[in-house]
Amino acid sequence: GDWDFWADWKDRRLWVTVYPIVMITFPAAVQAVIWERMRLPWGATVCILGILFGEWVNRYFNFWMWTYFPINFVFPTAAVHMAIFLDVVLMLSGSFLFTAVIGGLGWGLLMYPGNWPIIAPLHVPVEYNGMLMSIADIQGYHYVRTGTPEYIRMVEKGTLR
Repeated sequence: GDWDFWADWKDRRLWVTVYPIVMITFPAAVQAVIWERMRLPWGATVCILGILFGEWVNRYFNFWMWTYFPINFVFPTAAVHMAIFLDVVLMLSGSFLFTAVIGGLGWGLLMYPGNWPIIAPLHVPVEYNGMLMSIADIQGYHYVRTGTPEYIRMVEKGTLR
């Protein structure tokens, strides 16, 4: 969704709660099928590598080459470390239930610290035209996204700008 597209929308509330819950569905399904049929503990990692490859192709061709958004403004969320953790939990336990509880918990908890080194430079506070903003906010003002006014008004009710 939009919380994974834009660096200024990767906030501390919705991005860290919505994205991991939505993102775990495909890796968990691929992991279950590959573990059940072949007993190989790398299904989630292979799935995430495929998803990230597709996302990078999308971000490069659609956001950079088509609309000229800078790549550091539309980068996808890093999820390989979360998939490796999920596969390691399944490999060590051999249990789908344990992997769902412990691996799913680790998946959600590892998302923000694993991505913080990438987004931290964009959250540096700066003064811009007399207002205190982050670098991601300034990028959001300079590279305006299209959208209906109702959608923009809905987003601006929270901590997002």
